[in-house]
Amino acid sequence: MEPDNNTLIAEFLILGLSDEAKLQSVLLGLFLSMYLVTVLGNSLIILAVSSDSHLHNPMYFFLSNLSFVDICFISTTIPKVLVNMHSQKKDISYIECLTQVYFFNTFAGMENFLLTLMAYDRYLAICHPLTYTIIMNPQLCALLVLMLWVFMLWLSLIHVLLMIKLNFPRGTEIPHFFCELDQVLKVSNSDTHINNIFVYVTTSLLSVIPMTGILISYSQIVSSLLRMSSTLNKYKAFSTCGSHLCVVSLFYGSGLGVYFSSSVEHSTKRRMVASLMYAVISPMLNPFIYSLRNKDVKGALGKLLT
Repeated sequence: MEPDNNTLIAEFLILGLSDEAKLQSVLLGLFLSMYLVTVLGNSLIILAVSSDSHLHNPMYFFLSNLSFVDICFISTTIPKVLVNMHSQKKDISYIECLTQVYFFNTFAGMENFLLTLMAYDRYLAICHPLTYTIIMNPQLCALLVLMLWVFMLWLSLIHVLLMIKLNFPRGTEIPHFFCELDQVLKVSNSDTHINNIFVYVTTSLLSVIPMTGILISYSQIVSSLLRMSSTLNKYKAFSTCGSHLCVVSLFYGSGLGVYFSSSVEHSTKRRMVASLMYAVISPMLNPFIYSLRNKDVKGALGKLLT
Protein backbone atom coordinates (compact mmCIF):
# COMPACT_ATOMS: atom_id res chain seq x y z
CA MET A 1 0.00 0.00 0.00
CA GLU A 2 1.32 3.46 -0.91
CA PRO A 3 2.17 5.57 2.13
CA ASP A 4 -0.14 8.43 2.97
CA ASN A 5 1.47 11.74 2.11
CA ASN A 6 -1.27 13.78 3.78
CA THR A 7 -0.69 12.81 7.39
CA LEU A 8 0.59 15.27 9.98
CA ILE A 9 4.08 16.37 8.98
CA ALA A 10 6.96 17.05 11.32
CA GLU A 11 8.21 20.20 9.60
CA PHE A 12 7.85 22.76 6.83
CA LEU A 13 10.51 24.29 4.61
CA ILE A 14 10.79 28.09 4.77
CA LEU A 15 12.19 29.28 1.44
CA GLY A 16 13.38 32.61 2.85
CA LEU A 17 14.48 35.76 1.07
CA SER A 18 17.35 34.34 -0.99
CA ASP A 19 19.18 31.10 -1.87
CA GLU A 20 22.50 32.76 -2.67
CA ALA A 21 25.20 31.79 -0.15
CA LYS A 22 27.01 35.16 -0.35
CA LEU A 23 23.78 37.07 0.18
CA GLN A 24 22.86 34.86 3.16
CA SER A 25 25.75 36.18 5.24
CA VAL A 26 24.83 39.78 4.39
CA LEU A 27 21.19 39.16 5.29
CA LEU A 28 22.23 37.46 8.54
CA GLY A 29 24.17 40.53 9.63
CA LEU A 30 21.40 42.86 8.50
CA PHE A 31 18.60 40.96 10.27
CA LEU A 32 20.67 40.57 13.44
CA SER A 33 21.40 44.32 13.47
CA MET A 34 17.75 45.23 12.94
CA TYR A 35 16.64 42.83 15.66
CA LEU A 36 19.13 44.18 18.22
CA VAL A 37 18.27 47.80 17.37
CA THR A 38 14.56 47.06 17.71
CA VAL A 39 14.89 45.33 21.08
CA LEU A 40 17.28 47.98 22.44
CA GLY A 41 15.29 50.96 21.15
CA ASN A 42 11.93 49.75 22.42
CA SER A 43 13.42 48.64 25.74
CA LEU A 44 14.81 52.15 26.24
CA ILE A 45 11.36 53.62 25.59
CA ILE A 46 9.83 51.32 28.22
CA LEU A 47 12.57 52.14 30.76
CA ALA A 48 12.29 55.87 30.06
CA VAL A 49 8.52 55.90 30.56
CA SER A 50 8.66 53.80 33.72
CA SER A 51 11.53 55.80 35.28
CA ASP A 52 10.23 59.33 34.63
CA SER A 53 7.21 60.36 36.70
CA HIS A 54 6.37 63.10 34.18
CA LEU A 55 5.56 60.38 31.65
CA HIS A 56 3.15 58.49 33.92
CA ASN A 57 0.05 59.36 31.93
CA PRO A 58 -2.22 57.50 29.46
CA MET A 59 -0.35 58.64 26.34
CA TYR A 60 2.96 57.15 27.48
CA PHE A 61 1.32 54.17 29.13
CA PHE A 62 0.01 53.17 25.69
CA LEU A 63 3.40 54.00 24.14
CA SER A 64 5.24 51.68 26.55
CA ASN A 65 2.73 48.93 25.76
CA LEU A 66 3.29 49.55 22.05
CA SER A 67 7.05 49.21 22.56
CA PHE A 68 6.54 45.94 24.44
CA VAL A 69 4.33 44.62 21.63
CA ASP A 70 6.95 45.66 19.05
CA ILE A 71 9.64 43.65 20.88
CA CYS A 72 7.37 40.61 21.00
CA PHE A 73 6.25 41.16 17.39
CA ILE A 74 9.75 41.02 15.92
CA SER A 75 10.84 38.26 18.34
CA THR A 76 8.13 36.00 16.92
CA THR A 77 9.86 35.71 13.55
CA ILE A 78 13.43 37.03 13.42
CA PRO A 79 15.19 34.65 15.89
CA LYS A 80 14.11 31.65 13.80
CA VAL A 81 15.19 33.45 10.62
CA LEU A 82 18.62 34.08 12.16
CA VAL A 83 18.99 30.45 13.28
CA ASN A 84 18.12 29.15 9.80
CA MET A 85 20.47 31.59 8.08
CA HIS A 86 23.34 30.70 10.42
CA SER A 87 22.81 26.94 10.06
CA GLN A 88 22.08 27.17 6.31
CA LYS A 89 18.82 25.30 6.88
CA LYS A 90 15.24 26.07 5.92
CA ASP A 91 13.25 23.81 8.20
CA ILE A 92 10.71 24.88 10.81
CA SER A 93 8.79 22.34 12.86
CA TYR A 94 5.03 22.03 12.62
CA ILE A 95 4.62 23.22 16.23
CA GLU A 96 7.00 26.16 15.69
CA CYS A 97 5.02 27.19 12.62
CA LEU A 98 1.71 27.13 14.48
CA THR A 99 3.32 29.09 17.32
CA GLN A 100 4.54 31.74 14.88
CA VAL A 101 1.08 32.07 13.36
CA TYR A 102 -0.50 32.36 16.81
CA PHE A 103 1.78 35.03 18.25
CA PHE A 104 2.25 36.95 14.99
CA ASN A 105 -1.52 37.43 14.67
CA THR A 106 -1.80 38.32 18.36
CA PHE A 107 0.86 41.01 18.29
CA ALA A 108 -0.25 42.42 14.92
CA GLY A 109 -3.77 42.80 16.29
CA MET A 110 -2.47 44.39 19.49
CA GLU A 111 -0.48 46.91 17.47
CA ASN A 112 -3.64 47.78 15.54
CA PHE A 113 -5.71 48.41 18.64
CA LEU A 114 -2.99 50.20 20.61
CA LEU A 115 -2.55 52.70 17.76
CA THR A 116 -6.32 53.25 17.86
CA LEU A 117 -6.30 53.80 21.64
CA MET A 118 -3.45 56.28 21.23
CA ALA A 119 -5.46 58.20 18.63
CA TYR A 120 -8.51 58.25 20.92
CA ASP A 121 -6.31 59.42 23.79
CA ARG A 122 -5.05 62.37 21.70
CA TYR A 123 -8.63 63.17 20.66
CA LEU A 124 -9.76 63.43 24.30
CA ALA A 125 -6.67 65.40 25.35
CA ILE A 126 -7.10 68.01 22.59
CA CYS A 127 -10.88 68.16 22.13
CA HIS A 128 -12.02 67.51 25.73
CA PRO A 129 -9.15 68.65 27.97
CA LEU A 130 -11.36 69.36 31.00
CA THR A 131 -12.71 65.82 31.22
CA TYR A 132 -9.60 64.07 29.89
CA THR A 133 -8.13 63.02 33.25
CA ILE A 134 -11.52 61.81 34.47
CA ILE A 135 -12.20 59.64 31.42
CA MET A 136 -8.69 58.33 30.79
CA ASN A 137 -7.94 57.25 34.33
CA PRO A 138 -5.24 54.61 35.01
CA GLN A 139 -7.80 51.92 35.86
CA LEU A 140 -9.64 52.34 32.57
CA CYS A 141 -6.41 52.37 30.55
CA ALA A 142 -5.18 49.16 32.19
CA LEU A 143 -8.59 47.52 31.72
CA LEU A 144 -8.70 48.44 28.01
CA VAL A 145 -5.25 46.99 27.36
CA LEU A 146 -6.07 43.82 29.33
CA MET A 147 -9.31 43.34 27.37
CA LEU A 148 -7.43 43.70 24.10
CA TRP A 149 -4.87 41.09 25.16
CA VAL A 150 -7.60 38.61 26.09
CA PHE A 151 -9.50 39.28 22.85
CA MET A 152 -6.47 38.87 20.58
CA LEU A 153 -5.16 35.76 22.37
CA TRP A 154 -8.51 34.02 21.94
CA LEU A 155 -8.96 35.20 18.34
CA SER A 156 -5.52 33.91 17.37
CA LEU A 157 -6.26 30.64 19.12
CA ILE A 158 -9.29 30.10 16.87
CA HIS A 159 -7.06 30.54 13.81
CA VAL A 160 -4.67 27.88 15.12
CA LEU A 161 -7.45 25.46 16.08
CA LEU A 162 -8.84 25.71 12.54
CA MET A 163 -5.34 25.14 11.10
CA ILE A 164 -4.79 21.98 13.16
CA LYS A 165 -7.53 20.27 11.15
CA LEU A 166 -5.68 20.85 7.86
CA ASN A 167 -3.39 18.38 6.09
CA PHE A 168 -0.13 19.25 4.40
CA PRO A 169 1.89 17.16 1.93
CA ARG A 170 5.35 16.01 2.95
CA GLY A 171 8.09 18.45 2.01
CA THR A 172 5.69 21.41 2.08
CA GLU A 173 7.48 24.63 1.13
CA ILE A 174 6.30 28.02 2.39
CA PRO A 175 7.36 30.85 0.02
CA HIS A 176 8.11 33.30 2.81
CA PHE A 177 10.69 33.99 5.53
CA PHE A 178 8.26 33.02 8.31
CA CYS A 179 4.94 31.21 8.79
CA GLU A 180 2.40 33.81 7.76
CA LEU A 181 -1.19 32.60 8.07
CA ASP A 182 -2.24 33.28 4.47
CA GLN A 183 0.84 31.59 3.04
CA VAL A 184 0.43 28.50 5.22
CA LEU A 185 -3.22 28.13 4.18
CA LYS A 186 -2.23 28.33 0.49
CA VAL A 187 0.11 25.33 0.71
CA SER A 188 -2.41 23.05 2.44
CA ASN A 189 -4.04 20.32 0.36
CA SER A 190 -7.19 20.38 2.52
CA ASP A 191 -10.32 22.44 2.01
CA THR A 192 -9.46 25.83 3.55
CA HIS A 193 -12.80 27.47 2.77
CA ILE A 194 -13.76 27.93 6.44
CA ASN A 195 -10.26 29.13 7.33
CA ASN A 196 -10.28 31.70 4.54
CA ILE A 197 -13.70 33.00 5.50
CA PHE A 198 -12.58 33.44 9.10
CA VAL A 199 -9.36 35.14 7.94
CA TYR A 200 -11.28 37.57 5.72
CA VAL A 201 -13.80 38.39 8.44
CA THR A 202 -11.21 38.91 11.18
CA THR A 203 -8.84 40.83 8.90
CA SER A 204 -11.66 43.13 7.85
CA LEU A 205 -12.71 43.73 11.45
CA LEU A 206 -9.15 44.22 12.70
CA SER A 207 -8.43 46.66 9.87
CA VAL A 208 -11.67 48.56 9.36
CA ILE A 209 -12.58 49.18 13.02
CA PRO A 210 -9.15 50.50 14.13
CA MET A 211 -8.64 52.57 10.95
CA THR A 212 -12.15 54.03 11.27
CA GLY A 213 -11.47 54.91 14.91
CA ILE A 214 -8.19 56.60 13.99
CA LEU A 215 -9.74 58.56 11.10
CA ILE A 216 -12.68 59.74 13.23
CA SER A 217 -10.35 60.76 16.07
CA TYR A 218 -8.09 62.78 13.79
CA SER A 219 -10.97 64.37 11.91
CA GLN A 220 -12.22 65.69 15.26
CA ILE A 221 -8.70 66.79 16.20
CA VAL A 222 -8.25 68.70 12.94
CA SER A 223 -11.65 70.33 13.37
CA SER A 224 -10.69 71.39 16.89
CA LEU A 225 -7.32 72.73 15.75
CA LEU A 226 -8.97 74.86 13.06
CA ARG A 227 -11.14 76.51 15.72
CA MET A 228 -8.11 77.44 17.85
CA SER A 229 -7.07 81.07 17.58
CA SER A 230 -3.58 80.68 19.04
CA THR A 231 -0.90 79.46 16.62
CA LEU A 232 1.24 78.33 19.55
CA ASN A 233 -1.58 76.16 20.93
CA LYS A 234 -2.12 74.67 17.48
CA TYR A 235 1.55 73.81 17.20
CA LYS A 236 1.67 72.24 20.68
CA ALA A 237 -1.47 70.21 19.99
CA PHE A 238 -0.25 68.99 16.62
CA SER A 239 3.25 68.19 17.91
CA THR A 240 1.75 65.63 20.31
CA CYS A 241 0.11 63.89 17.34
CA GLY A 242 2.99 64.05 14.86
CA SER A 243 4.87 60.98 16.10
CA HIS A 244 1.70 58.92 16.29
CA LEU A 245 0.71 59.89 12.75
CA CYS A 246 4.13 58.81 11.45
CA VAL A 247 3.85 55.42 13.18
CA VAL A 248 0.27 54.93 11.94
CA SER A 249 1.29 55.79 8.36
CA LEU A 250 4.24 53.38 8.46
CA PHE A 251 2.25 50.52 10.01
CA TYR A 252 -0.86 50.76 7.87
CA GLY A 253 1.07 51.65 4.72
CA SER A 254 3.17 48.49 4.95
CA GLY A 255 0.11 46.48 6.05
CA LEU A 256 -1.79 47.58 2.95
CA GLY A 257 1.26 46.61 0.91
CA VAL A 258 0.97 43.07 2.27
CA TYR A 259 -2.74 42.98 1.48
CA PHE A 260 -2.47 44.23 -2.10
CA SER A 261 0.58 42.11 -2.90
CA SER A 262 -1.31 39.00 -1.78
CA SER A 263 -4.08 39.71 -4.28
CA VAL A 264 -1.64 39.79 -7.22
CA GLU A 265 -0.48 36.56 -8.80
CA HIS A 266 3.23 35.69 -8.82
CA SER A 267 3.96 38.38 -6.20
CA THR A 268 5.89 36.29 -3.67
CA LYS A 269 8.92 38.60 -3.57
CA ARG A 270 6.76 41.71 -3.31
CA ARG A 271 4.78 40.18 -0.48
CA MET A 272 7.96 39.27 1.41
CA VAL A 273 9.27 42.82 1.03
CA ALA A 274 5.95 44.26 2.21
CA SER A 275 5.89 41.82 5.14
CA LEU A 276 9.47 42.83 5.97
CA MET A 277 8.35 46.45 6.25
CA TYR A 278 5.33 45.45 8.29
CA ALA A 279 6.91 42.95 10.69
CA VAL A 280 10.52 44.18 10.99
CA ILE A 281 11.10 47.76 9.78
CA SER A 282 8.04 49.26 11.49
CA PRO A 283 8.86 47.93 15.00
CA MET A 284 12.48 49.03 14.52
CA LEU A 285 11.62 52.62 13.52
CA ASN A 286 8.87 53.28 16.08
CA PRO A 287 11.21 54.15 19.00
CA PHE A 288 13.25 56.47 16.75
CA ILE A 289 10.11 58.26 15.58
CA TYR A 290 8.90 58.85 19.13
CA SER A 291 12.30 59.77 20.55
CA LEU A 292 13.23 62.17 17.74
CA ARG A 293 9.87 63.98 17.52
CA ASN A 294 8.91 64.04 21.20
CA LYS A 295 10.71 66.36 23.62
CA ASP A 296 9.38 64.57 26.71
CA VAL A 297 10.68 61.20 25.53
CA LYS A 298 14.03 62.71 24.51
CA GLY A 299 14.33 64.31 27.95
CA ALA A 300 13.51 61.07 29.74
CA LEU A 301 15.98 59.13 27.57
CA GLY A 302 18.66 61.74 28.33
CA LYS A 303 18.13 61.33 32.07
CA LEU A 304 18.15 57.55 31.72
CA LEU A 305 21.43 57.43 29.78
CA THR A 306 23.30 59.98 31.90
